[in-house]
Amino acid sequence: MHPDVLTREQVREVDRRAVEELGMSSLVLMENAGRGCVDVLQRLGISGRVVVCCGKGNNGGDGFVIARHLELRGFATRVVLCCNADGLSGDALANYRILVKSDADIVQYGDEFNEPLLNETLDDADWIVDALLGTGAKGAPRAPYGEIISVLNERPAKKLAVDVPSGLDCDTGRPASVAFRADHTCTFVASKPGFLIDEAKPFLGQLHVLDIGVPTKLLRSM
Repeated sequence: MHPDVLTREQVREVDRRAVEELGMSSLVLMENAGRGCVDVLQRLGISGRVVVCCGKGNNGGDGFVIARHLELRGFATRVVLCCNADGLSGDALANYRILVKSDADIVQYGDEFNEPLLNETLDDADWIVDALLGTGAKGAPRAPYGEIISVLNERPAKKLAVDVPSGLDCDTGRPASVAFRADHTCTFVASKPGFLIDEAKPFLGQLHVLDIGVPTKLLRSM
């Protein structure tokens, strides 16, 4: 059996070993993660636009993959890039460039909080996807993420968090002063220690643990 719970450092080690020891592509792992989230969204039911809010790290990269696969399946999709595009790098940048070349609906939000613009992009959302901050984030979200999360929480749309709700510590389960309140959370490889804490449950919603294609042998060794 593969492990039921892994810490942020253990999951990071799984990713490293999958790439360095098994020769897997990190882009493939990101692709599997994003596509898995879309499978869950589709099972839950999509009746309108999905707005994917992306940060600059790999969590945002997962969001770019999610947006691409939603569009491929015929769902109205909008990406809100909550940082400057020149802050993207690595696999996240690669997937962002694919979206740009595909003429995706992308709102360039930038580093400054703009509440009217954010609310305008969310007005027709059936789902809001939180792909802002990943499992590596600790402490209170920096500006403008804290302000953005507060606005997202106030919207009536259904909400899905990618890997971990932004502002929730995946190891301790403690929410920051502002944390995304998800109806559903899609986490990768295994659950996280903090998800077992009662304090975390109002932010997680229903938890879905998704595999990203890492062989069972590697997971057992963790």
